[in-house]
Amino acid sequence: MKNIVFDIGNVLIAWDAHAAFREAFPDDATIDRFFAEVGFYEWNLEQDRGRSRLEAVAAMSVTWPEHAPLLDQFFDRFPDTIQKKISGSWQVLDDLKISGHRIFGLTNWGAETWPMTKQVHPELNNIFEDVVVSGHEKLIKPDRRIYEVLTVRNNLRPDECLFIDDSPKNVEGAQIAGWQALHFTGPDELRKSLKEMGLL
Repeated sequence: MKNIVFDIGNVLIAWDAHAAFREAFPDDATIDRFFAEVGFYEWNLEQDRGRSRLEAVAAMSVTWPEHAPLLDQFFDRFPDTIQKKISGSWQVLDDLKISGHRIFGLTNWGAETWPMTKQVHPELNNIFEDVVVSGHEKLIKPDRRIYEVLTVRNNLRPDECLFIDDSPKNVEGAQIAGWQALHFTGPDELRKSLKEMGLL
């Protein structure tokens, strides 16, 4: 196995969507009710698919006009949601690099929030040989085509790629695309699995 491909959100960087709304609501339980009411996660996924901020706010204005200004501010506050590294995962990544593996990234992430992420975590500018960002490709995991973007662009064999992701659906998507894949549940478990595979 030559090529190790990391998801980013909740594998290398913890994503705390609540952080963007804590000034507006008294507690996280209230934020959760707000998220459920407006369909926040489904709405946010469309940005991962390539929808712009302008289009996202316009869509919310149709269904929940009273909440559109607050959700517009989510984009400005996005850096608050990605402050914490999952440090053990970065150490695993570094150890894989030292072991001679090629390291890539494949992430569901909005095109307009990705530059903010690289400002908060500048290591992302050079840690990967290549990174496929869904918002740029207008494709999201687990669509088989987004895995193929990475392999075709980098001239990789799918069966020589190992994907690490916290979503079982995305792991399954990689396997359908002919990759090997690991479901990420934590850095210690990841390291153990990689050692069992002889990769560390």
